[in-house]
Amino acid sequence: MADRFELVIFDCDGVLVDSERIAIRVEAEFLAELGWRLTEAEIIERFMGRTTEHMDEAIEAQLGSRLPEDWKDQFHRRYRDAFAAELVPVDGVLEALDQITTPTCVASSGSHDKLRFTLGHTGLYERFEGRIFSGYEVAQGKPAPDLFLHAAARMGADPARCAVIEDSRPGVEAARAAGMPAFGYAGGLTPPHRLAGLGTVVFSDMRDLPRLLAGGP
Repeated sequence: MADRFELVIFDCDGVLVDSERIAIRVEAEFLAELGWRLTEAEIIERFMGRTTEHMDEAIEAQLGSRLPEDWKDQFHRRYRDAFAAELVPVDGVLEALDQITTPTCVASSGSHDKLRFTLGHTGLYERFEGRIFSGYEVAQGKPAPDLFLHAAARMGADPARCAVIEDSRPGVEAARAAGMPAFGYAGGLTPPHRLAGLGTVVFSDMRDLPRLLAGGP
């Protein structure tokens, strides 16, 4: 495996921490209260894998003056409360991380504050400390390749020899745009066909990841 890749880049939400189901439930409930009813499938399609800023702009464009002045603070509190009560690592990811010997890092659309909270709450922060990169550090978020190329540059790795572990359509598209082999985790909310594509291995059990990175079937 070490000969195949120089770096394994992990997304965070839905790949390391099992946050997507919690977040989408919170989003659906809060947006409905604000007057914008979206199904969970619509929220996945519109917002999953993208930055909070992207979502905030869409909400403001849709609801405008109907938004309460402190709506962002309310949203943030709801996320925090739900994550604090329910958030756990993705099933099988601890076993996978224990077996992967290639250098690793995190490259997530989330802010550093959110990453510190979610990775810290699940006991994963120390595994990646000093190797965590946020979409807020680059000009364009996923599906643009900026974040993954930034992570590779900071880690001193050749993009063509970086593996990206993602669970969202924008994430795997960003990996492809960066020229990086993608491993699409379909054990969460995104259907496998939405992750499939050129240069992408789709899998549903995180325990299989070390074998797949090594080139196994």
